[in-house]
Amino acid sequence: MPDSQPQPPPSSPSPGASDTTSLLLCGARLTDGRTVDVRLGGGRIEAVGTAGSLAAGGTRACGARVDLSGYLLLPAPVEPHAHGDTALSADTGGPVSYDPQDVQRRATEAALLQLGHGATALRAHVRVGDVQGLGALAAVLQARRSLRGLTELTAVATPRLLTGVAGAEGLAMLRDAVKMGASVVGGCPDLDPDPTGYVQAVLDVASEHGCPVDLHTDAGDPARLSRLAAMAGGLRPGVTLSPCGGLGRHPSEITSRTADQLAAAGVTVVCLPQGGCGGVERRGTAPVRLLRAAGVRVAAGSGALRDVSNPVGRGDPLEAAYLLASRHGLRPEDAYDAVSVSARAVLGLPEVRVEAGFPAELLAVRGERLAGALSLAYSRIVVHRGRVVARTSAVREFCDSAAAVELGLPRQGRVEPS
Repeated sequence: MPDSQPQPPPSSPSPGASDTTSLLLCGARLTDGRTVDVRLGGGRIEAVGTAGSLAAGGTRACGARVDLSGYLLLPAPVEPHAHGDTALSADTGGPVSYDPQDVQRRATEAALLQLGHGATALRAHVRVGDVQGLGALAAVLQARRSLRGLTELTAVATPRLLTGVAGAEGLAMLRDAVKMGASVVGGCPDLDPDPTGYVQAVLDVASEHGCPVDLHTDAGDPARLSRLAAMAGGLRPGVTLSPCGGLGRHPSEITSRTADQLAAAGVTVVCLPQGGCGGVERRGTAPVRLLRAAGVRVAAGSGALRDVSNPVGRGDPLEAAYLLASRHGLRPEDAYDAVSVSARAVLGLPEVRVEAGFPAELLAVRGERLAGALSLAYSRIVVHRGRVVARTSAVREFCDSAAAVELGLPRQGRVEPS
């Protein structure tokens, strides 16, 4: 049986070590098959060399070391679609509590859970208005402050109504939310009596404050989605739609035409292969291969993390990539891109490569190849701003077997601390 209790690998510095200290990652395998040493410093990758080439001069010269023998080193994934205010609320046995302390606790625990999976940044959609007012947002922003240095959390203000008399309060609260610290404006136009007016209101607020837009939509109405694409075209710093599961329910010619319109407008689609979220009622995953073929940037998020929308949601970006590969036919490299490179672009974060000069945002997963890592990604070491911030070690042990010895099968045993 796998042992999921966290166990530090040999020679690993403890999470929380200063990011000003040099850190040497030894013997890591890259996706191109090379085995390398990687030196980190000042929150960036300082050097990448063949295994053993950066260790000259001893620990004093190199700083702390982490032995990554047997690990695959990757750019860290990020989470482009979370719901921090409702996460981990499925087992409460009643209505979701929006008491600020409860929201802050859930948002903090959810962010740390996803950090353990490897996500060093996340975008959390937070409801504003109605009974929540701005209290839930204030709690998530407090969680963001408490998590600084461990993970980067950004908040999306998500009002329910924005048009007509009933929407006037929501519109005022959306503007207040941006002033409080929500760095993205969003919502669900499908739930407003005037979806087009809702989108226009969101775009107006985003334009006023120079904010990105991140909207929930099932994309079940092609004409409405075409209007949205036309309205969003050219808006900077950009428009994201998710989960767009309804796109897969249209005839292929309609879906293809809509995909071309989204690509021309520069709209990004974030799909949720692990399940839905509270922003839309229907399930389904966007047609990722068709969208990618049309030139639409497609990222993948987790959506609900153990709330009423998905009581068993894991919030694991590697599971999202696994599902894109196993269920939707993407190559492992393209599937991982959806939770790393493309997802970082959604969040407005700089690109990460395992090369000198790039941000030291890294994930080490036990395994030799990406396909295997997506299949059995149990043991993980997470690096944020050049320091180890989380690690999970899983050990599987078997009884002695003559067949295993005779065939030379690999066997991972428990490593006793030195």
